[in-house]
Amino acid sequence: IATAFTPPSCSVEEPFRCEGIDCGDTEAGERFKGVCDKNGCDFQPFRLGNESFYGPGDGFVIDTSKKVTVITQFITADGTDDGPLVEIRRVYEQDGRAVANPTVLVPDPLGLAPPTAADSVTTGFCEASAALFDDGTNYLEKGGFSSMDDAHGKGMVLVMSLWDDHAVNMHWLDSTYPHGSTDPGARRGSCPITGGSPAELEAPGSPAYGASVSFSDIRFGEIGSTSRLPRPPASPSPPPRPPSPPR
Repeated sequence: IATAFTPPSCSVEEPFRCEGIDCGDTEAGERFKGVCDKNGCDFQPFRLGNESFYGPGDGFVIDTSKKVTVITQFITADGTDDGPLVEIRRVYEQDGRAVANPTVLVPDPLGLAPPTAADSVTTGFCEASAALFDDGTNYLEKGGFSSMDDAHGKGMVLVMSLWDDHAVNMHWLDSTYPHGSTDPGARRGSCPITGGSPAELEAPGSPAYGASVSFSDIRFGEIGSTSRLPRPPASPSPPPRPPSPPR
């Protein structure tokens, strides 16, 4: 019912074993004091006001009950492999069609500037969403795109998994979190705050027990080389409205 792509950043550039505050321990109240941004700059359509883009059934643009291809593109300033990273873009393919990531409007929390229209992760989007959500995210302060650029240069490992969350039951992705909040961005999906418990999901006999996922046809290459479909047109901007109105 919810999807997000989220670059993280760290202020250190080499392997680092943290101690104390540098670890950013959430339970100690030091989540945003560590060397890495724990939240990341997330582009989550539901959280940003588009509640009909991704979910099960034909009422959604991307129907999660069917197979879907997910393409992530890392855009550099000069369009070369060696240029500085400035944007991360997402494209979906389903039923023979390419679908652009939706355009969202991120309002200025003070109402002094027009909303920021965005359909990808950029510095401008990260600045606007961090100001609106005001949840401690410090992706740009910890290095932003240059931090990820440096990691790319050193080599990264692709990891895909099916997992649950023993800390907050994945509510940061697809429910209301923090619980009971009506702040902008708190409503992240339609899942109930009573769901998602690992004790329930991992219990033999539960509907989720034995769940599986298949990842296939994995490709890596220059932008446009991994798909036979033409690039989709950008999605139109929605009418202005807050992404998470009080409910």
